[in-house]
Amino acid sequence: MKPIYLLAAALLWATPALADEFDIVLKPGPGGDTTSVTCAACHSIDYIKMNSPFMSPAIWKAEVTKMRTAFGAPIDQTTADEILGYVIAAYGVPAKP
Repeated sequence: MKPIYLLAAALLWATPALADEFDIVLKPGPGGDTTSVTCAACHSIDYIKMNSPFMSPAIWKAEVTKMRTAFGAPIDQTTADEILGYVIAAYGVPAKP
């Protein structure tokens, strides 16, 4: 009987932590699924949405390149181009003059 009480207590203790979790969904579009799966292999895709107000196409290109070169993300050029096309179309902001 004691294990049941311990299990119930553990579930009640964990419930508040689970309440704050939610699914992060990127905008629909060509390359969105590839971007979600590929980027989520190393970090939260929330970074895409969180940083998007500041990201011009040039900055997105630099970020995708950085993930491949500096951080060693195993992304081939074709996949990188697909990701870049998606984030620019879905989350890119115009470059400031």
